[in-house]
Amino acid sequence: MHRRHVLPLCLVLPLPAHALRLSETDAASGVRAALARGAMAAIDLLGRNDGFMAHPTLKIELPGALKDAARLLKATGQGRKVDALVLAMNRAAEAAVPQARDLMVQTVKQLSVEDALRLVRERGDDAVTRFFESKTRAPLQARFLPIVTQATEKQDLAAKFNAVAGKAAGLGLLKSEDSNIQLYVTRKALDGLYWLIGEEEKKIRQDPVGTGSAILKKVFGRG
Repeated sequence: MHRRHVLPLCLVLPLPAHALRLSETDAASGVRAALARGAMAAIDLLGRNDGFMAHPTLKIELPGALKDAARLLKATGQGRKVDALVLAMNRAAEAAVPQARDLMVQTVKQLSVEDALRLVRERGDDAVTRFFESKTRAPLQARFLPIVTQATEKQDLAAKFNAVAGKAAGLGLLKSEDSNIQLYVTRKALDGLYWLIGEEEKKIRQDPVGTGSAILKKVFGRG
């Protein structure tokens, strides 16, 4: 009777040359480390005062035609109200982001070896981030929305925003998904969070040695 020899999963899957030397444990540890590093860096940066408001790329502005209308309001002396609303939008996003920490930590811990190996061999500088987003975006939206709603409702202009945005969307001047300030800010907060996690992942892939982490160098190094 012949014994069946089962090859390790890391030898069955078509991994890149550098990944063939990885054990399943190393692959899982490396991807988890990359996820945790990117997620925590993004949360720490965005989940604080001026995290969004002062960010050159991720500051949340009024959407589409409403941004153009805001310029007209500023020209007629209504700039302070517009600025107050934009500030409230960004403060709402900053208040919501820390709520991502527990869920993201839990998701990192639950990453399977099979998923880790697949992510190591996938091409693309943000493959890990996109996987992470697919697992966490929906539950994070549910967590963010009540916080964003509470923060934006403090501004009287929030209700006016929804009324004006609804009309603009009806006229085809604004995307329907941008016609509710609470949903709009929640989406932009999540977009910003995953964008920043993706940027951290790119840094890791481009210079794993520079991270100072032995496991990241081993998993994402090209040697």
